[in-house]
Amino acid sequence: MTPEARVAAAIDILDAVLDGAVAEQTLTNWGRAHRFAGSGDRAAIRDHVFDALRRLRSSEWSGQGRTGRRVMLGLLRSRGEDPDGLFTGIGHAPAPLTDEERALPPPLGDAPEPVRLDVQDWVLPRLQASLGDATAPVLDALRDRAPVFLRVNAARTSREAAQSDLAREGIESRPHPLCGTALEVTGHARRVQASAAYRDGLVELQDAASQAAVAALLPYVTGATVLDYCAGGGGKALALAAGGAGRVLAHDVNSGRMSDLPARAERAGCRIDVVARPKGGMDAVLCDAPCSGSGAWRRQPEAKWRLTPHALEDLTRIQDTILDEASPLVRPGGYLAYATCSLLDEENGARIQAFLTRTTGWTEVARQVWTPLDGGDGFFIAVLRRAE
Repeated sequence: MTPEARVAAAIDILDAVLDGAVAEQTLTNWGRAHRFAGSGDRAAIRDHVFDALRRLRSSEWSGQGRTGRRVMLGLLRSRGEDPDGLFTGIGHAPAPLTDEERALPPPLGDAPEPVRLDVQDWVLPRLQASLGDATAPVLDALRDRAPVFLRVNAARTSREAAQSDLAREGIESRPHPLCGTALEVTGHARRVQASAAYRDGLVELQDAASQAAVAALLPYVTGATVLDYCAGGGGKALALAAGGAGRVLAHDVNSGRMSDLPARAERAGCRIDVVARPKGGMDAVLCDAPCSGSGAWRRQPEAKWRLTPHALEDLTRIQDTILDEASPLVRPGGYLAYATCSLLDEENGARIQAFLTRTTGWTEVARQVWTPLDGGDGFFIAVLRRAE
């Protein structure tokens, strides 16, 4: 495919996503319907689509319209690229620019702050209350692609050995300071899942801040029985097992999310016990709660635009419920950890304070916060201890 054809495909996909379709599924469907497109074509189209979604408001402003064509036009203009060279109408290229499109005002110009920062109007003050002076730099970081991180399986190999194994397959990486198990992939990231290091369980795809959150919990759970109460795909359960926790159990209200966990655990050389109805007496319980995902918006940019005040209220109620359900599972003297990949204090510190206000016998013993300015996603973790 030519660069022009890739832009035209991205425009069609963006039209569907802006009409309510899910980006990942739309991209998958497009690939199945256009099997002539090679892996490089599909990757380039995906990059166009996700770059536009990360910068949707500023691209919409620069293109003066909320259609796939106008958003893509605005994205190119904001990058300083000449769209005339791509909008040619030749072959599979988008139709040539109209006189109106050529006469558009300079990108952004007098755009308001939420447009420049690519965030919804109502969210910006809440982020400012949570992040203070870091708000603009954090939101600017969320407008770019996220790094690709790997977690080295410390139970099977070292970071240096894993880096060498990856290099032999042409995958370039470097240690990341956020966590001792983190490698940032700097070259040929799309080869990772086909690599022997990944296939043999020596590395897993996992954000560096997520790894750092598990590392912050490990001093309290070494050799202990730990329940990952909202396990999802099981990334943190696997990290706990590799990091020195004793018996690790995984639970999720939607058991289907854990369907791959037994195979992943076998590949990693560790044991994870999947439980449908967790019992009490746990040394520690980790609640990686559902949240807005605002710390990971550069990975899932659609979530940035689909969050509503009502949805945020629903999420905080769910987070409170999870803490209330999980806390009785902790034995006296044990630990309850609460984590989110949110940047909003409403989902983080405010939830901990609300829990401590309505529940007796608990003390906060640790808290850490990361933002994309630290290199990984935004993340929050608090560790509470139950009285003996």
